[in-house]
Amino acid sequence: MGGCIGLSRSRNEGIDDTSGNITRPNSGSTRKNHPLCHETIRWKSDVPLTEGQLRSKRDEFWDTAPAFDGRKEIWDALRAAAVAAEAVDYELAQAILDGANISVPNGEKNIFGTSLHSSLGFLTECYDELGTRYQVPVYCLSYPINIVKEDNGRDSPAECSEPIDGGAEMVLKLRLSSTCVDVKLPVSTKDTIGMAKKKLQSQEGLEPSRQRWFFGGKLLGDKLRMEEAKILPGYVVQVIVNSESMSRVDS
Repeated sequence: MGGCIGLSRSRNEGIDDTSGNITRPNSGSTRKNHPLCHETIRWKSDVPLTEGQLRSKRDEFWDTAPAFDGRKEIWDALRAAAVAAEAVDYELAQAILDGANISVPNGEKNIFGTSLHSSLGFLTECYDELGTRYQVPVYCLSYPINIVKEDNGRDSPAECSEPIDGGAEMVLKLRLSSTCVDVKLPVSTKDTIGMAKKKLQSQEGLEPSRQRWFFGGKLLGDKLRMEEAKILPGYVVQVIVNSESMSRVDS
């Protein structure tokens, strides 16, 4: 759906692939597990997307991928690792991959067959312990450079809905990836995750579009209600906070 044009390093050293294609090494007896590359793939979408459209496209992929091939628990782990990596929390992403016994082969190659990072791995191609191959599209790993900014005044129905009467009050313990600090958030059991994100925004100043909530290794969707998430008292909900720079196009 888009062309990959390079890899952006944290120290701002980009590697351009003007063809828009990435050729991956063959998987065989030489396949090894490598550390996850601490870089962001830079790419341009053929059709400019808004942040909402990109999130919908990502959700569609993650929701349907397990139906075609592979194990659902591996797809869930890859999704969590992708979110952590996009938030530049590579240590958490690596821990998720290791915990699920997911291996990443050696580095990507450009159109000339030259290895970019032969000692590092990428989430675009992964393998489980049984040797099953998993491919994650680039749009699930980073924002395109031509992302269209949305009007922040428009909120989704799930985020703006009023809570349903009759819910019991509860206090969530949230661990924010941006600060590694635990915060407490009062919510109702009838609140949706989207509504809780809005409350966290009021309390901590984090835009809902930057928040990804995980509990028990699973991503909590915005329309899921607290009572359906079955969050146990005293347990921690991981909140991956995407940096603002990831949702903006550099000038």
